[in-house]
Amino acid sequence: MGLEKIVNYKMIKSEDLNHHGTLFAGRCSEWVVESAFIGAASKLDPKHTVCLKVHGLEFLNPMRLGNILGFESRIVHAGRSSITVYTKVHEIQSVDIKRLDGFITFCFVDKDSKATPHNLIITPETEEEIALHETALRLLKARN
Repeated sequence: MGLEKIVNYKMIKSEDLNHHGTLFAGRCSEWVVESAFIGAASKLDPKHTVCLKVHGLEFLNPMRLGNILGFESRIVHAGRSSITVYTKVHEIQSVDIKRLDGFITFCFVDKDSKATPHNLIITPETEEEIALHETALRLLKARN
């Protein structure tokens, strides 16, 4: 299967801001992990999916009060019991400007929280999908 995108949205409210008046990195990180989890749960049972590692989030441009953010998540790598999800954030007012992106790996577990095979197979098809898959592989190798 190709790398299906799952999209969701959040609006930046005053309680989401930092002391500079821009989106607080901690709040945005929470939203990215949640969005990546939704991407993972689109293919795996969410009751058996847990976050293993946030590989890095790169904040590229500030995000401000009232802006609506689009979170595009897709599974870019599937191991035996792990999956890695890439999430990209943009404002719906300026879709072409990437505000943030990053990779998050989840583990599929049994009822005793032990890693278990998920039997998911993904096949990157486009140049972008292949590049994301290769980046995920490099990140996974770097953690060992």
